[in-house]
Amino acid sequence: MRMYDIIAKKRDGGTLSREEINFFVSGYTAGEIPDYQASALTMAIFWRGMTERETAELTLAMAHSGDILDLSPISGVKVDKHSTGGVGDKTSLVLGPMVAALGVPVAKMSGRGLGHTGGTIDKLESFPGFETGISEREFYANVNRIGIAIAGQTGNLAPADKKLYALRDVTATVESIPLIAASIMSKKIAAGADVIVLDVKTGSGAFMKTEEQALLLAREMVRIGTNVGRKTTAVVSNMDEPLGYAVGNSLEVIEAINTLDGHGPEDLLELCLELGSHMVVGAGAAENAKEAKKELLRVIDDKSALRKLAELVEAQKGDGRAVYDTALLPASSIVRTVEAKEDGYVEGIACDTVGLCSMVLGGGRETKESVIDLSVGIVLNKKTCDYAAKGDTLATFYANDAAKLEDALSRFEGAYRIGENPVRKQKLIRHIITEELP
Repeated sequence: MRMYDIIAKKRDGGTLSREEINFFVSGYTAGEIPDYQASALTMAIFWRGMTERETAELTLAMAHSGDILDLSPISGVKVDKHSTGGVGDKTSLVLGPMVAALGVPVAKMSGRGLGHTGGTIDKLESFPGFETGISEREFYANVNRIGIAIAGQTGNLAPADKKLYALRDVTATVESIPLIAASIMSKKIAAGADVIVLDVKTGSGAFMKTEEQALLLAREMVRIGTNVGRKTTAVVSNMDEPLGYAVGNSLEVIEAINTLDGHGPEDLLELCLELGSHMVVGAGAAENAKEAKKELLRVIDDKSALRKLAELVEAQKGDGRAVYDTALLPASSIVRTVEAKEDGYVEGIACDTVGLCSMVLGGGRETKESVIDLSVGIVLNKKTCDYAAKGDTLATFYANDAAKLEDALSRFEGAYRIGENPVRKQKLIRHIITEELP
């Protein structure tokens, strides 16, 4: 078998066999296939696409390119959640404790963020002393003891995906539905959970800008998960404005804590209840979504979800007192507000601009080597449909570097679109995709 023939076959619109896909993935992971040939194949896939079977075979080959976590030492049906990423997306910090408080084991491997803010792992490191690099033994023990663990991905989890993503990132082949689906699902399958719930974002602040693209990706990933025996659900949610009000690591942690304490933003709670209901029903802990949402609200009302977050932090060597006293979290030294220049209603917020400003402040990574400042970010004071009088605060900026703050503020000009008439609030939950095994 030759890589040249595989490239030519896909270039000409052919369907690759399992053997050809495995040959490529194993050879590229081992360094036997050069970048230029891998680039040629990914570009051919970008233009020619892949069949459902090809995508499933690519996903499995990537998942099996490294370690497959065996979660059998953990009792019960294990659940996991993945988001395609958005501005102000702190759902895992809320969802994990809520679901675990209902006795459903949450065994989550998370990555670090690249872009406007850190990933779940970065945000959790806002808690002083929190350790994300725990051993597999500790990971299993914590889930069995308190019902939840959130740790950094192991170095050998789906290594083919790490290599291929880095290659796609510099060869303009990221925007391919089969390649995106295989990338995400290979990691989820390798992570070992029985139930996978996917939050697929769509809108200006999401990777998938159109609802049509988001639906295609959601359906592709649900098919993959279902076909390999994982109960998989995808929720397509709106990201035309930031989720909640806070954008930035410790700021988002504070908002997550407020949500678990019963006074968080409505949109964040709505999304967490939707995603959480599928996790709880999928694990068999509730008969239907209505019952699951009722129980998820109960663990917020009785504070058991908030206590579960404190248990998670303490189990991973963090300072659990910060759950009840957020003054212990990292705080910035400079605070600046942005005021409305005219009366009117907020017609829209440039979600991607808000994310970019957070990154400029130091709240995200431009490259994998960038160091995140956990204390900086932006808290919005007005959202779409809100009325703002001239002089009202639209947003509050938190910074530690005056030059970065000025840069971010200049980029923020025009992020808010103000009009004379109120607008209709967009629907947050757009679609729910499920697929039962035949």
